[in-house]
Amino acid sequence: MDSSLGERFADLERDRHLLGRSSTAERVAAILRDRITVGLLPPGTRLVEEAIGEALGVSRNTLRESFRLLTHERLLVHELNRGVFVRTLSEEDVVELYRVRRMIELAAVRSLATAGEPSAATLAKVAEAVTDAELAAAEDRWQDVGTANLRFHRALVELAGSTRIEEFMAQILAELRLLFHVMKNPRRFHEPYIGRNREILEALEARDLPGAEALLRQYLDDAESQLVEAHTEPPKPAASS
Repeated sequence: MDSSLGERFADLERDRHLLGRSSTAERVAAILRDRITVGLLPPGTRLVEEAIGEALGVSRNTLRESFRLLTHERLLVHELNRGVFVRTLSEEDVVELYRVRRMIELAAVRSLATAGEPSAATLAKVAEAVTDAELAAAEDRWQDVGTANLRFHRALVELAGSTRIEEFMAQILAELRLLFHVMKNPRRFHEPYIGRNREILEALEARDLPGAEALLRQYLDDAESQLVEAHTEPPKPAASS
């Protein structure tokens, strides 16, 4: 096994306690999904069975079942005679993901009109994600800004109060993180949305739901356009020697 690949999964051992007493494929999948969401497993990463199984203390059969689950979620892909890899997304994936995001996130904000006041705890999660992104940006930690941004959108969906929708959104956000890797300049991509997140938060706090929905819709439109453009840009020619 390539030692550099083994090192990538070595610190998975610290997540072993998350498996609990029953080391199920679903729990292994949840750990790997979280690693994808926070950017630790970028597109194209080969998932080394030996390294991951040893780190988490799970059988090969359990690990392969978790790979099947994540492949079904479109996060992994199996390449014949090569192994299992974190999936690289396409322009079509961008369009489809943002179509789904509009359906879920805008509906979550709109639902507050009939659901009453959002819970203080959920709104606090939205605010915390905004603050964390601002702090990470101030410290030039742009991968962490992206992670905080994903938490912001997950917290928005929690406003709808549906566990099933929240679980589905977790899968969507893991795919979204894979889209972020195409942006060659993370700061240029993420920085403008930090202030826009705060504007949405302030609209929610003021109970301006139409305003929050309008801000979010334009936000999603702009982000989709940027990601589509990045996916369609031709590769730069190699520099001549």
